Amino acid sequence: MKILIDMNLSPDWIAAFAAHGIEAAHWSAVGDPRAEDREIMAYASAGGYAVFTHDLDFGTMLALMNAEGPSVIQLRTENILPDHASLLLFPVLETHSLELDRGALIVIDERRARVRILPLEKSQ
Repeated sequence: MKILIDMNLSPDWIAAFAAHGIEAAHWSAVGDPRAEDREIMAYASAGGYAVFTHDLDFGTMLALMNAEGPSVIQLRTENILPDHASLLLFPVLETHSLELDRGALIVIDERRARVRILPLEKSQ
């Protein structure tokens, strides 16, 4: 599993992922910080990354494009720093690594994690 960390999350996440044996890159180190979400998604897809973000737009893009990837992990907590949110994130990644490898949207908040397999079905 490789993780591409979105601009809205701290580069400090790289060390948190490394501590769990997960390769990670922050978008600011590999792309234009002003890039549109589509560019980030294309880079992640081409490089075999899952996108880690605090932004709801990535899930919306997956739904609108009926995309099969890349996987997206949305962190929906107030405190998005690794010291706090790592306790929520890493157990979910361990439990759902197969889904992430195949293509999934995972939304993590303080109470639970929701996993949806890609492509997302349109609501009726």
